[in-house]
Amino acid sequence: MPNVTISGDGSQKSIITGNKNFADGVRTSFQTASFAALGEGFVAKSMGFRNTVGPEKHQAVAARVQADRAIFLNCRFEGHRDFIFGDAAAIFQNCLIYVRKPMENQQNIVTAQGRADKQETTGIVLKDCKIMPDKDLEPVKSQFKTYLGRPWKEFSRTIVMDSTIEDLIHPDG
Repeated sequence: MPNVTISGDGSQKSIITGNKNFADGVRTSFQTASFAALGEGFVAKSMGFRNTVGPEKHQAVAARVQADRAIFLNCRFEGHRDFIFGDAAAIFQNCLIYVRKPMENQQNIVTAQGRADKQETTGIVLKDCKIMPDKDLEPVKSQFKTYLGRPWKEFSRTIVMDSTIEDLIHPDG
């Protein structure tokens, strides 16, 4: 369904949660999403998105975007690995992105974008966002590697612009 808008009462009041995860038999990260935007022209305003499963369950997506021309405004995202996920032309603007504490010997990855063809005009854009550790990760953030993204497919593209990135991101990106 195209041109759907959801508007909440604030990113800490209107929260979409789920706990699907790879370890409990969901076959792919793609299917673990607490929320999936599929229709072209999707808009979310003032909403929170979180996958509440802990890091022991591996990948668990908070928001999957397969909706071209999607925008998330003033939203909040929380997760460990691949928690902003998909293959779409998607903008995340003025969003709070909280990275949660992983288990020992795990790493955090904020985005996993899946552009499979170099001709596609898809990508994830984080604009005017704030990327930071949550309260549990903050005191131990130097013990874990955290990355802005990983290529889910061959031509993946993620752009971070005009955003505040706290000192938790590994130098490799």
